[in-house]
Amino acid sequence: MTRRQPAKKRPVRKVAATTRTAEKAVKKSVQKSVQKSARKSAKHRPPSPKGTASGGPQRPPNRDYRYIVLGLGGLGSGAAYWLSCRAGREVLGIEQFELGHVRGESQDHSRIIRLSYHTPSYVQLAKRAYDAWARLGADAGEQVVLKTGGLDVAPRNAAIDLSTYTESLTACGVPYEALDADEIMRRWPQWHLKDQHHGIYQPESGIAMAARANAAHQRMALAHGATLIERTPVRSVRSVGGEVEVLAGGKRYRCESLVVAAGPWSPIVLKRLGMRIPLEVTREQVTYFRTPHPASFAPEHFPIWIWMDDPSFYGFPIFGEAAVKAARDAGGPAVTADTRSFAPDPAQERAVKRFLSRYLPDAVGPVLYTKTCLYTLTPDRDFVIDRVPGQPNILVAIGAGHAFKFASVIGRILSELAIDGSTPSDISPFTINRPILRMKNPPKNYMQ
Repeated sequence: MTRRQPAKKRPVRKVAATTRTAEKAVKKSVQKSVQKSARKSAKHRPPSPKGTASGGPQRPPNRDYRYIVLGLGGLGSGAAYWLSCRAGREVLGIEQFELGHVRGESQDHSRIIRLSYHTPSYVQLAKRAYDAWARLGADAGEQVVLKTGGLDVAPRNAAIDLSTYTESLTACGVPYEALDADEIMRRWPQWHLKDQHHGIYQPESGIAMAARANAAHQRMALAHGATLIERTPVRSVRSVGGEVEVLAGGKRYRCESLVVAAGPWSPIVLKRLGMRIPLEVTREQVTYFRTPHPASFAPEHFPIWIWMDDPSFYGFPIFGEAAVKAARDAGGPAVTADTRSFAPDPAQERAVKRFLSRYLPDAVGPVLYTKTCLYTLTPDRDFVIDRVPGQPNILVAIGAGHAFKFASVIGRILSELAIDGSTPSDISPFTINRPILRMKNPPKNYMQ
């Protein structure tokens, strides 16, 4: 395999609404790059350099790569990218399906990105997330985040206490505005609220361009020398002589450190590693409504929003389609990754429409489409970013249904843990052996 030169940077384009056609073109381009990489690797792999980009030692002759990433969704693509920035061709990424597939958690046009969170540790991590996305955007020569501002709205007696958000933002020095219902409706008359409602506005919130960002992570990982292989199911993972052996696609690979970013397939991989934690995989869905008032919901006129109550809803201005996008959070049934249905639930769709009809009536229009995705939920809905107990060279990351906004920085953290052994980010809340993850039937709290 010949060393790839970094891709030439292109000037950042002004953001327009992306389209499904454009996403397919990006996906096809990345897949062609992967196929080309695989053909070159099959013909010739030059000897390893005496060191890596991080100054590491020469790899032993029985090790194929220093770092392997299992799963190339949002978190795994981020890990492959950040590892490749320092370790280049010493990185292998393995995806069981085609790159850009829609069977997991990380596709579609958009995900919410925000600094507004309920604990200071999340706010600080979100700050670093923006920096990671900016670095990726500069490297790839394209914009992957669009700031629209963000509004958290709730009844004053809501299940989710907005004071935990304001206290966390204040503790981290992040500016915000506390708004009553009248002020929210003055600024955004699209909202129909009562005196009992209030909210928080934070101007840095916006849209993480999910499919585009995934493709950028993958494309730039290839540009930095990584090998990415798709349609390659993993059959076994085991520790061997201080290294990790992965059996995938009929081949055995050895590495110094393994990163597991398997999303809803995490329970299967953890079982192979002799570990179980209480995870629940749920099938969720989002609906695009063709609003008859598109100008009112353009990104420059309307922010992303989250309804902070139980049930919780969230939505976007027009982006990626000529429609607004809205959904209920964590309201879907428990499923498994391999047996889930892709058919939308009409009852969930009706629930979202009822919510919009009551509070954002101008957003309601004919349904363009509804599509499903998966959440991999921990009982406390906090991430897992940690080493597998007893196997310190295997790292695991689980996003708990709200990690895409952090995908690049979590990838960076995983690369720091693999290469340096530590990270400057506080990941102490995300340990894999925290008390609630040691319970057989823990209490669940998905609303935070």
